[in-house]
Amino acid sequence: MEHARMFIAIVLSFLVFFVWETFFVDRETMKPTVNPTATQETQNLQSNSQAQTAPVSIAPVALTPDATVVEGKSDRRLIVETPLYTVTIADKGAVFKSLVLKNYRETAQEGSDNLEMIDTKIVKDGTLEVGFEGNDLPGLATAVYRSDVSADTLMVRDAEKRISYRWVSPDGVVVEKVFRFQPDSYLIPLTVTIRNESGRNINGNSYVALKKFSPDNDVRYGFEGPSALIDDHLEQVKVKDLDEKNSFSGKVNWMALQDRYFMSSLSPEATGRGTIKLSINGDRLLESRLFNGDIALKPGTQVSYGYQVFFGPLSVSLLKTLGHQLDRAVDFGWFDIIAKPCLWLMNFFYRFIPNYGVAIILLTILTKVLLWPLGNKSYKSMGEMKKIQPLMAEIREKYKDDKKKMNEEVMGLYRIYKINPMGGCLPMLVQIPVFFALYRMLYEAIELRHAPFFGWITDLSAPDRLFQFDFSIPMMEPPYGIPVLTVVMGATMFLQQKMSPPMGDPAQAKVMMFMPIIFTVIFINFSSGLVLYWLVNNVLSISQQYYVQKKMA
Repeated sequence: MEHARMFIAIVLSFLVFFVWETFFVDRETMKPTVNPTATQETQNLQSNSQAQTAPVSIAPVALTPDATVVEGKSDRRLIVETPLYTVTIADKGAVFKSLVLKNYRETAQEGSDNLEMIDTKIVKDGTLEVGFEGNDLPGLATAVYRSDVSADTLMVRDAEKRISYRWVSPDGVVVEKVFRFQPDSYLIPLTVTIRNESGRNINGNSYVALKKFSPDNDVRYGFEGPSALIDDHLEQVKVKDLDEKNSFSGKVNWMALQDRYFMSSLSPEATGRGTIKLSINGDRLLESRLFNGDIALKPGTQVSYGYQVFFGPLSVSLLKTLGHQLDRAVDFGWFDIIAKPCLWLMNFFYRFIPNYGVAIILLTILTKVLLWPLGNKSYKSMGEMKKIQPLMAEIREKYKDDKKKMNEEVMGLYRIYKINPMGGCLPMLVQIPVFFALYRMLYEAIELRHAPFFGWITDLSAPDRLFQFDFSIPMMEPPYGIPVLTVVMGATMFLQQKMSPPMGDPAQAKVMMFMPIIFTVIFINFSSGLVLYWLVNNVLSISQQYYVQKKMA
């Protein structure tokens, strides 16, 4: 009886975990700061774009732009093409209007367009906007910058290319944005300089803003939304919580806007205290602003801020090479410490057999081998329980009207046959963190995005669907089709359930027989990579259980 209750509790814990993570769990959120302030001293403009701390007076510069500077036009666009991406920059705001990743596609279908990181229909004004909080720079919000590149297209192939955008306010304040594009990196160094060539003091707080379209749907699992590494702590806030959590302050390593597989981020080169403010409008335009701190620019002085801009995939191996601890943006939640090594192993197998479906199978086999002793102990305990089931049935029948006496007799039976009723469940409890770590990793790993396995499974990050139907199917999200892997997985769960000894009274046994159906419904919309893992794990568990039971027969 105790064994049955424990087993039911374990199975239900899986369901509770899925439902809780799906609907209720909030990521560790940022701590709101009341009246956040930060200061930044004026400084010289350096060629390496590193921020300095000492204010220095400079000689006024003539306001007439250099001959090399191209007159800004509000509708002019400059296309910068590198081997990794193509970015379009507008003169108005000197912002990114489009950024297309060349190594990733919108869908898994052959001939699909390359992935656009910026939703041009929603992010109409572009991203990487420079703003100024205060009334001392009127016109900056609608500024049309002038570029030092006259061509409409700039090819970045063998060496870094530098582009400068410059805007001068009516009274002589200069704002300059300098981008440096590299042929072999997703990082884009950005330097923002504010130079006071007017005859008055300039006071305010400058910022750089990231913008992104945020669909109006709850994320079933994982995290999507604004995030940051502040005070060496990963902070993530759900979009639905922005009304309450939208202003944060601390030592900023980076801020980012994330979805399931990709991220745009901004990392200050001189890590220091900063303020992040978040907002979202009615069009689902999500904006994250990084403020540098209050400044007071005297005439003839300037201040510069250096950043590293990133638009690209949430790949742990890639982000580790970029510095600023950007790899911490990939977080697998509670079981991150287990999931990260599993991700490394999956990629290790892929290097030898370039098929992520096979890599998942090998990873599942390795995990099963490591947990084999625990599984043996669990199935051995189940086999011993199965042997005494006839005696337990007699006790339940004899003392069906006296529950206390029934339990005493059952415990006596355990002592006589030296059976630990918890022996089959405790090893399962130990394995649960491993199972969920693999589950979480396989859901969010970008390596599985559009990764084919075989046959109809052309995308391990999407649900498996054999054929495509024009009509909807209850409990199934589009596309509609036959979820072959999921049905087979449910069948293996049913077989494993039949192999296990009867648990508790007949009513409990009937409840347990519904578990394979429940899990099949839960998994019907999960990615095929997740279902493949669970299916292989079930097959291996059935084989191990059959081996142990035959050995004990």
